[in-house]
Amino acid sequence: MPGDQILKIHEITSLIKEILESSLPVITVEGEISNYRPSSTGHLYFTLKDESSALQAVMFKGKSRSLGFVPTDGMLVHATGSLSVYAARGSYQLVVDSMSLAGSGDILRLLEDRKRRLAAEGLFDEDSKQTLPFFPQKVVVITSPTGAAVRDIIQVIRRRNPKIDIIILGCPVQGAEAAPELIKAITRANLHSMGDVIIIGRGGGSLEDLLPFSDEDLVRSVAASSIPVVSAVGHEIDWSLCDFAADVRAPTPSAAAELVAPLLDECEGRIQLAGDSLYRDITTRIEKVQLIAQQFSPDSLELRLRRIEQPLLLRFDDAKESLLDALLEKTREYAQRVALLKGILEGANPRTILARGYSLVTDAETGSIIRSSEDTKAGKILRITPQKGHILVHVEET
Repeated sequence: MPGDQILKIHEITSLIKEILESSLPVITVEGEISNYRPSSTGHLYFTLKDESSALQAVMFKGKSRSLGFVPTDGMLVHATGSLSVYAARGSYQLVVDSMSLAGSGDILRLLEDRKRRLAAEGLFDEDSKQTLPFFPQKVVVITSPTGAAVRDIIQVIRRRNPKIDIIILGCPVQGAEAAPELIKAITRANLHSMGDVIIIGRGGGSLEDLLPFSDEDLVRSVAASSIPVVSAVGHEIDWSLCDFAADVRAPTPSAAAELVAPLLDECEGRIQLAGDSLYRDITTRIEKVQLIAQQFSPDSLELRLRRIEQPLLLRFDDAKESLLDALLEKTREYAQRVALLKGILEGANPRTILARGYSLVTDAETGSIIRSSEDTKAGKILRITPQKGHILVHVEET
């Protein structure tokens, strides 16, 4: 009987592969791209989803070159290709030969609308973002307490800087209950000033898995946090609205840990270099001061004073001699002028004239000078003043 036949696993897989690939050689499916993962070799790996099912898909490098768009999670596409069974894993996938846009997916359209609205409110403005502390003492990590992300963050921080304390606030990171719990964790961290920086995130996943990190209330909590926030949601190609609201976006949780934790050896080396440089500067300054101070011994000060004083004294002596010469010259000049004026004055002195034999005749009564016979008359008494003494005369006739 057929039920009694025992088949090998590879026989069953080969049978399914033959039936599947022969009955559906070329098909076109409509689905929403999720978990899009381009490889370094150029192949594109992703999942096609609808409201109830998912189908793994791959588009190899030769076919992907003909794409007229860059696939992203949430895109609704028409993918044409053939089904292939991967025997090693017992799974099947769609090998895509061509793909075209069928319209934007509902999730992506929702996120884009929400992003535009929150951006218009200024929640993503660069001016409002805070600078991460250079050397935080405590780092708050808000993520799943059992996921790979928290292990990666702890490992990186411990390796780079064991001086930093890590505080884990465990929360669900997907599902309906994730966003409210994440909001409570951010609020608690700020209320109690639990750390100097917050890392919020999770490992990679599909667009649906990352939806809690695009919750509007969570985005507002991230933007309002007084503690700087680093968003580390998914892999480098993943994105969430928390990435735009956070102060810094890290491509992965490990990268976030590297951003917040400076290398301890590097910090200590910089401190040592700075200390050595400061010591050298201080030592050099002290040596210069000592050299300068040695120049101010009593003998040195006296010599320096003499060097300063000597030219000043010479200038003083020169100025004094010049002043004395000028005064002497002026005195001689004035003496000559005085002698000249004296000669002029003595030449005009009446007594000098009288010494030559002349006499001065005045009216004895009035004292007026008699210059002419008309200045007097008979009977008047005149006074004649020769060089010495005086003579009184009586006028008989004029």
